Amino acid sequence: MCTAVAVNTDEFYFGRTLDYEFTYGEEITLTPRNYVFEFFGGERVSKHYAILGMAHIKNDYPLYYDAFNEKGLCMAGLNFVGNAKYNDECKEKINVTQYEFIPYILSRCQSVEEAVRLIDKINLIGKEIFSLPIAQLHFIIADKNSCITVEPTGEGVKIYQNKVGVLTNNPPFAEQMNRLSDYMNLSAHTPVNTFTNNFELQCYSRGMGAIGLPGDFSSTSRFVRAAFLKENSVFGTEEQKNVGQFFHIMDSVNVSKGVCIIEKDKYEITVYTSCCNATKGIYYYTTYNNRQITGITMFDGKIDGKELKRAALINEQKINLIKEPW
Repeated sequence: MCTAVAVNTDEFYFGRTLDYEFTYGEEITLTPRNYVFEFFGGERVSKHYAILGMAHIKNDYPLYYDAFNEKGLCMAGLNFVGNAKYNDECKEKINVTQYEFIPYILSRCQSVEEAVRLIDKINLIGKEIFSLPIAQLHFIIADKNSCITVEPTGEGVKIYQNKVGVLTNNPPFAEQMNRLSDYMNLSAHTPVNTFTNNFELQCYSRGMGAIGLPGDFSSTSRFVRAAFLKENSVFGTEEQKNVGQFFHIMDSVNVSKGVCIIEKDKYEITVYTSCCNATKGIYYYTTYNNRQITGITMFDGKIDGKELKRAALINEQKINLIKEPW
C-alpha cells in the first residue's frame, strides 16, 4: 500500500508514502550527471540530468522508488499487483525494464510532455535484477505544469491525465477517478440542511461537511482521502510551512503498526514518507521511527560527479525534550 501526491503552489511539491512490512535498506540517493547508466537494451548513457530520491542500491545500481531530476520532473512507482502486465521484448521499440523505468525517464526528460513522447517509443518489459522479484508497478509522473499516471496492462501501456495529482494502488486509475463521484457532496464548509424542509437540523460539531470521507487503509479509500485533503489544503509562501502542510496531507494515509496485519507478528506500516520541493531541489523525508523531517538538497556542488552519493536514513526518533521550559 502506497500513496503519492503532487501539489503545485508557488513552488512544486511531490511525495509519497511507502507502506510495506519490511524494507530493502533504502537510502537517499543522488545520481550525478556523469554516472554511467547501462540500460537493459544496450544503451550506455554517461551524460544526463542529475537525479535525487529514495532508492535501494544493489551492485552500485540505484533502484529508485521515487525521485526527481534537476529540471523538476518527478516520478514514483507504486504497487499495482495483479493488474500490471509487462510485454515481451520487441525490436521495433526501446526495451526498458520496469526497474530502470524511473531513471530512464528522469535521466533524459525535463517535463511530463517530453516523458509522454518518450514513453510512446518504449516497450516496458518485466525482468528480474540481482535475484530480486519483478515489481508489479504503475507510475505517477509530474512537473509543475502537468501530472500523468502510467499503467502497464494487458491492453498495453495506458497514459492518463491525472488532474487530481494523487495515486495509490489497485484498482486501475480510471476506476479510482470514477469513484470520486461518490463523494461529490463532501465539503470543507459547514453543511446546510438539505435532508428535509419539515424540521430544523443543526450541526453539533465542526468538520461535519466531510462526514462520509472514508477512513480505512484500502487503496480506494486512501485515494479519496488524499484527494480531498489535497484539494482543500491551504499553502502559502514559506518553505517550512508548506513542507509541513504537505506532510499533514500524507499523515492522513499513514499506516500505524497493528492496524494492517499481514500474518502473525507481521504488520504493514508506513516505512517512510517523502516530500520533494522540485523547484528548489530538496528531498525531505520522515520514517516510521523518526517523525522529525530531514531534508537533503540536490544542488550542493556534487551533481557533476560519476559516483552515486548515498545517505542512510535517520531512523531513530528525534525528540526536542525541554528539561527546564520555565
